[in-house]
Amino acid sequence: MATAPWITYRPELKVLDCTIRDGGLINDHVFEDGFVKAVYETCVEAGIDYMEIGYKNSKRLFGKDKFGAWRHCDEDDIRRIVGDNPTELKLSAMADAGKSDWRTDIQPKHESVLDMIRVAFYVHQVSEAVDMIKCAADHGYEVTANLMAVSTAQDNEINQALEVLADSPAGTLVVVDSFGSLYAEQIEILVKKYQQYGAATGKEVGIHAHNNLQLAFANTIEAIIHGANRVDASMAGLGRGAGNCPIELLMGFLRNPKFHIRPIYQALQDHLLPLRERVEWGPYPQYNMTGQYNQHPRDAMAARTRPECRDNYVGFYDKLISDV
Repeated sequence: MATAPWITYRPELKVLDCTIRDGGLINDHVFEDGFVKAVYETCVEAGIDYMEIGYKNSKRLFGKDKFGAWRHCDEDDIRRIVGDNPTELKLSAMADAGKSDWRTDIQPKHESVLDMIRVAFYVHQVSEAVDMIKCAADHGYEVTANLMAVSTAQDNEINQALEVLADSPAGTLVVVDSFGSLYAEQIEILVKKYQQYGAATGKEVGIHAHNNLQLAFANTIEAIIHGANRVDASMAGLGRGAGNCPIELLMGFLRNPKFHIRPIYQALQDHLLPLRERVEWGPYPQYNMTGQYNQHPRDAMAARTRPECRDNYVGFYDKLISDV
């Protein structure tokens, strides 16, 4: 007899809101405290499992004179928003390999309100990433391994990285579609590959999708279908360039009664709509093009900020294909 699994839910599936961390890439993480607090309170009310409040990145490389507090996530700044976080919501920060003073800036868990450190790295940085993962785990945090730009890595490179990561203390291996260029079939292959390498040490698999091809939500569903139990999303899809999987769509898809979608819509109405008047994100044509050609969206982001280039889609396309 046929079943209908889409009307039930997996209790082990956890949702991470990356509105502030990924969204901050569009405005150098210069958010007003009221906006960050509103996202935090919305996550609590909506029953979301994790909130990624920003980066743990180097003040030497990302000076405080240019970048907002959420590029560094100093303890005093976090506690100014959440206090001691007397809620079930867990807090996370991301540390980039090559961009973080992780040996000094990641303090022991008992001194921090953070619960999880997400280590982000490119495939050639896997050795440093493993050291970062071990450091964060030794300090008492949950840890994830986020291999970025996986769409640009060779298969044997991915295999080697996953073999090393499988023996690390990371609890989750995250499929990261940094350029928003992957299709459902590729998501399936990657999720199953990550599961294969992580199975022996009991690791979960996660998904972080970008929306360049307007497939972030669809690819997140695809990952869930094939067993990913850690999923990222953001309010209104707020994120670098084309943005991420919109959490309001994800909440509508997940059937777990612990999640509540109304607070999300309230936040969209009260906070994300006003933000759109000041900054831009979403799957504009330039981002579609970089996604189709598996390119980093930095050139598209630059084009969208210049009035003479913003609507010159053909000029952007011609330059893109001449450089490929």
